[in-house]
Amino acid sequence: MKIGISCYPVYGGSGVVATELGIELARRGHEVHFITYAQPFRLPYFMERIFYHEVEVPSYPPFEHPPYNLALSVAMQNVVEQHNLDLVHAHYAVPHATSAWIAKEMLGRAGFRIVTTLHGTDITLVGQDPSYRSITEFSIRKSDGLTAVSESLRWQTHNAFGSDIDIKVIPNFVDLEKYGRNVHPCHHSKLAREGEKIITHISNFRPVKRVEDVVRIFAKIAQQVPSRLLLVGDGPDRARVQETADSENVADRVLFLGKQTSVAELLACSDLFLLPSEQEAFGLVALEALACGVPVIASRTGGLPEVVDHGETGYLAEVGDIDGMAEAGIGLLQDKERWKTFSAAAAKSAERFSADRVVSQYESFYAEVLAR
Repeated sequence: MKIGISCYPVYGGSGVVATELGIELARRGHEVHFITYAQPFRLPYFMERIFYHEVEVPSYPPFEHPPYNLALSVAMQNVVEQHNLDLVHAHYAVPHATSAWIAKEMLGRAGFRIVTTLHGTDITLVGQDPSYRSITEFSIRKSDGLTAVSESLRWQTHNAFGSDIDIKVIPNFVDLEKYGRNVHPCHHSKLAREGEKIITHISNFRPVKRVEDVVRIFAKIAQQVPSRLLLVGDGPDRARVQETADSENVADRVLFLGKQTSVAELLACSDLFLLPSEQEAFGLVALEALACGVPVIASRTGGLPEVVDHGETGYLAEVGDIDGMAEAGIGLLQDKERWKTFSAAAAKSAERFSADRVVSQYESFYAEVLAR
């Protein structure tokens, strides 16, 4: 198949999934064309059967805000026409599925199909904004095939836009050859002192991730367990998180590592992963942690209960329950045998979401959509 992929290329779960999916599809012999405004950050070098088409948005005096979605539509039209694509896989309804539909109308033929994957905020945030609600629903209904990354997100979509919308759940996935406790060497001495546990959090530091809660949970754990907190990523809450570390008197034990193109080595060296988010449609970073044998402490929200098995691979608590999450973390880190049991169960549970299993589901779904 010849497949176009349009996504946000920046640091975030949807861009990671879209890029990794393209890589896996290319490995299986498909021709993949990424169509977006910047090269996906998980696609750092040339790979066979993968092509990148940059969307250029020219400045034009009457446009105070250059219309990216229109430039994207034209780019999609050109790529589909020049390379005879079978389908365009849009990650997020707005703007990617919207632009794909415009491109299809411009071509004036039904020769390519639109598959849209919903990742979360396109439904829970953008889709609920009155300014975007109708165009979100339109883009969803005009897609030839629709997937969601969790049962929770499928339910939310039906609740928001109608139960008659046909949605297939295809979860996010992890490359088990890349993520594993024994895949990468652990450089513990470069991250923490001898005897200290390593606790990790990875996100884009937006308010929904509640990174300040991460620091508060860590501060309580650190009172009883010698440990270090690794914060990977960056975003609008970065300064406030630093202030919280200062006010909790743990700034000297918190390492801000910024954005990382690869987190597998850091996770393989971690003892605990914290994800106290307000909302998570799936929780890809939690899955990547589990694959590395790292127990996860997370919020009982969105798709996280579909990823983290409470009491087996980690613990779930209500959003904002800092004391409960800290207590769960302390219990795990202080009980060596229980941690080993959870670690082994975490790695085993990640096999449900292996790239081999999930990418095959996408291939089957593509074939189903193309046959309609």
